[in-house]
Amino acid sequence: MEEIQHVAVIDFGSQYTQLIVRRVRELGYFAKLYALEEFPDIGKPGAIILSGGPKSTSEPDAPDIDFEALSGFGVPVLGVCYGMQLLNIKFGGSVHASDRREYGPAKLVPAAPEGLFEGLSHESQVWMSHSDTVENLADTCSVIARNQHGTPVALSWGNGFFGIQFHPEVTHSHEGTRILHNFLLQAEKLEPFRIEDFKKEVIDGIRATVGDKQVVCGVSGGVDSTVLAVLLNEAGVNVRAIFVDHGLMRKDEGDEVRNNFHRMGVPIETVEASELFLSRLAGVTEPEKKRDIIGNLFIDVFWDAVGDAEMLAQGTLYPDVIESASNAKSKASKIKTHHNRVDRILELQAEGKVLEPLAELFKDEVRALGKSLGIPHDILHRHPFPGPGLAVRCPGEVTQDRLEIIQDCDAIFINKLKDSGWYDRVWQAYAALVPVKTVGVKGDERSYEWAIALRAVISEDAMTADWVELPYQLLRETSHEILNEVAGINRVLYDISTKPPASIEWE
Repeated sequence: MEEIQHVAVIDFGSQYTQLIVRRVRELGYFAKLYALEEFPDIGKPGAIILSGGPKSTSEPDAPDIDFEALSGFGVPVLGVCYGMQLLNIKFGGSVHASDRREYGPAKLVPAAPEGLFEGLSHESQVWMSHSDTVENLADTCSVIARNQHGTPVALSWGNGFFGIQFHPEVTHSHEGTRILHNFLLQAEKLEPFRIEDFKKEVIDGIRATVGDKQVVCGVSGGVDSTVLAVLLNEAGVNVRAIFVDHGLMRKDEGDEVRNNFHRMGVPIETVEASELFLSRLAGVTEPEKKRDIIGNLFIDVFWDAVGDAEMLAQGTLYPDVIESASNAKSKASKIKTHHNRVDRILELQAEGKVLEPLAELFKDEVRALGKSLGIPHDILHRHPFPGPGLAVRCPGEVTQDRLEIIQDCDAIFINKLKDSGWYDRVWQAYAALVPVKTVGVKGDERSYEWAIALRAVISEDAMTADWVELPYQLLRETSHEILNEVAGINRVLYDISTKPPASIEWE
């Protein structure tokens, strides 16, 4: 969205680069990540951030940037780690290559509590990850902060150019977000990003792109596809929203999805395919094979329903764009690998007929957009649900009997979380079948039945997750109800594994 003045983040290969974009967005400004090769195409940014990177500036193939063009934008520039070292060279200084890597916490000691460091503690913790050190500073350069050893870790060259040797984007830099905020305040023409502005712009873009063509999209009831369908409906284009009910959903979820879209006034078409999916999964126990069967079959069923589509809309989000772009070298978003199994999709993409109106947004921004579209809170804040559905919560063979056990246990658990006020405090929660039978006693009889595992986690991006310390009374009540109401279960477990080493889902 070039019309929205943005912060251009130039990627030199740091593992943390996407976090810079994330932090700037959290501060209320629109940021976009660009590969170094895309630097000539960044438009008219309000500020520029040069990321860190794994290379040394002394290496023959070290990434470089057109400094004359960089200066020509006339906007504030912040070099982070590698970015700072590169700027120091551009301004006439040098960088000393070291064989010792400085990694971990350090103390930031600002020369003065102003500029980038206004409002910071005198000795704030920052996070280092580098091996080279700046030296032979240019005459125009000022050291604006050092570490606890007196080594320069922040520089200013005037005219809005700054450099910092640490990573403000990681949480280990305790006041890093404040430093980024202070930098963005230097950009006088940079205006805060408003989701209402984005909504108007993206709707105008949809209308201009689609015209009188028919656009199809798949809906699952999840946040991304729901916002996509409502957005297309709001734009007033000719849209077909198709819901493939593969039978691997939570209890009564098919009806819930249909009712939710009815509440929002968005017509959807349902394709009932439960028996087909179960028949294809019969006898299959290997997790990846189950995923492949479900993924391929879903696409086949969806496109059989679609027929000859003129345009396809997808709920791709910005993290998907960054992840799917080949080594972040292409600005154009790419459909993920498991979406590329149908030639027609590739044809539409090649023809510019794949619409991805959410591709500039992170998940929380999608929810904000959904809220501005009038989507109810309970729909926007549903817990994430895996594409293969309950198949990943059913280790071993997927059968109707096992699915019903998982659905019943999951419904009890989720209702308990909602009734107790814990649902919105948890990122994701569910019940998974443990395919092991154990001895128990029900009434006066010996039982030999399955165990069920409950899982509740908190996470920001699903890359890492921690288990939630739910109240014992809540777990006790949930266990009691499951053991009394769900046939085939005589043992309830609570999963207290973190990710890593475990995954959030069981398969």
